Order: sequence, then C-alpha cells, then structure tokens
Amino acid sequence: MNTLFHYLFKAYLIFVSIPFVVSQKVPESKDLSFIPAYADSVFSAPKKAGELKNKKIDEASGLAFSRTHPGILYTHNDSGGEPLVYLIDTLGKDKGSIRLKGVKNRDWEDIAVGPGPDPKRHYIYVGEIGDNNAVYKSIKIFWFPEPKSLEEEMEVEPEILKLTFPDGARDAETLMVDPITKDIFIVSKRDSVNILYRAPQSAFSKKDFELEKIMELPFTMSVAGDISVDGKQILIKNYFTVFYWERKVGETVPEALNRTPVILPYKPEPQGEAIAFNPNGNSYFTLSEARFKIKPVLYRYNKK
Repeated sequence: MNTLFHYLFKAYLIFVSIPFVVSQKVPESKDLSFIPAYADSVFSAPKKAGELKNKKIDEASGLAFSRTHPGILYTHNDSGGEPLVYLIDTLGKDKGSIRLKGVKNRDWEDIAVGPGPDPKRHYIYVGEIGDNNAVYKSIKIFWFPEPKSLEEEMEVEPEILKLTFPDGARDAETLMVDPITKDIFIVSKRDSVNILYRAPQSAFSKKDFELEKIMELPFTMSVAGDISVDGKQILIKNYFTVFYWERKVGETVPEALNRTPVILPYKPEPQGEAIAFNPNGNSYFTLSEARFKIKPVLYRYNKK
C-alpha cells in the first residue's frame, strides 16, 4: 500500500506541476545530444531530512553548505523577498539569518560557497541572476566572507560584482564556484539548449565584467547547480532531472561538462530550484519552494 501511495503521489506532483511548467515558457528542444532516461548511480533514493521550520522561507531558490560551520546550510527566497540569507541545519531547523545591507532582492536565484581573496576564509556568493523576461542589461553577484561565529540575526555589507552577458539578456538560476580555479559559472535557463558562462575570480576587482560564453549544454530549464568542495563532482538540475559529472584530475569544469552526464535519483518536487553537495561529497540535498499547499521539505540523497 505504501508503494502504491508513493507512485500515486508522484503522479499527482507531476500532474499539478504541469500548469507551472507551461507558465515557465519551456522552449522546444533542438539538436540535443543523447541523454539517457536514467542511469544507475552510486547515490540512493531520497530520504526526508525534515520540513523547513522557518515559515519565512517560502520561495527557496538556492542552497549551499557552509564550509566554516558544520551542518549549516544557506538558502534564500526568490524575487521580491527580503535581502536575507537564511541559515538552516540538515534537519531543516531554523538557525538564523544574514541581512545584506544596501541591496535589494530583485531576483535572487542561487547561492554558492567557495574560495575568495583571503585563503583563510570561505565566501558566500548570492546570485541575483534571474530575469524571466530577459529585460535587464546586467545581473549581480553579492559576495562576503562567511561569518566566523553564528548569531540569530547578522548583518553584512557585501561586495557587488555587476555582470553582463555577451549575447544579450538571459534568465539564469544556476550559480557555481569552482574551488580549484576559483572561476564563477552561470548557466542560462530558458534557451532551448542552456549555455554555460564564466567569470574569473579577478572580475571582482573590476566590479563590472562581461561574462565569457563557454559552451552549450544538452538540456534546458536549468534551475540549480553545485560543485563539490574538492572540485571532483558537479551537479546541475532542472525541474525533473539531476545531471551529474565526475571530474578527472587536471580537467576543467567545461571539459567535464562536455561528457554525457549521469542521471541521478530525484524525487519530483512542487518547484525544486535548489541543490547542494554535503561538504564531504557523500550526499546531496534538494529543496523546493512552497507550492500547491505542500510545505518545503529538505531531501537527502546518500552515496551507497
């Protein structure tokens, strides 16, 4: 009976998600490389880690693990929310927030943690990269060092990097930072084949930078991504699929992404736009916005 309920609920989620997917103006795919419908993987089926306790997190659109504070994740709301980065633990419990002074949340779509100018610190990158109608001339990344200690309410004044696309305005929801090269990667969303763009770490000293167009990817509607702490694993997801690559020694991120990805297990979510590797690389977590009166649930996928 439990198995039957699982499949019925899964079918229900897909059915109720159809109006949302249609509203996202999903482009027609063209000239896509072969992608397997499913591939065996070393990761297990999802386990419910817990429901989010902070009801203010209702449009979670990014997820990243702290490198400084074990068991802490950072997340944020989508466009129009307060300029806050929320802290939760691996069970979904509320652990406080960080207010970004002097900025607004025009359309925050992803968050990452990675290296920065101080080799002794880890940095939080908040991507104001969403642009549903491709009307903005530029996007922004707000970045600041991770707090050394945690409080219920914190405040920082982030540095700001303004970015432009070389080929016109784009909507994007995927931000990744390479821990090896320190490069910043952004993946477009609404193109029929999504595009990978890059900015070097040195772009932050310039404050204003034109992204480099790197390559087309063989899928569409990317909404989140992450690179493991050691740089050896890469995740990119859309609303129904998690794509996975293992990166070889000496290989760049684009070289790894040029190979056919493995399809990892993924439980359909009402509007899943967040994914993050555990710092040990042995699991990944996903999180959805609140939709269809379904409370946001933090899911965990473990390596077998």
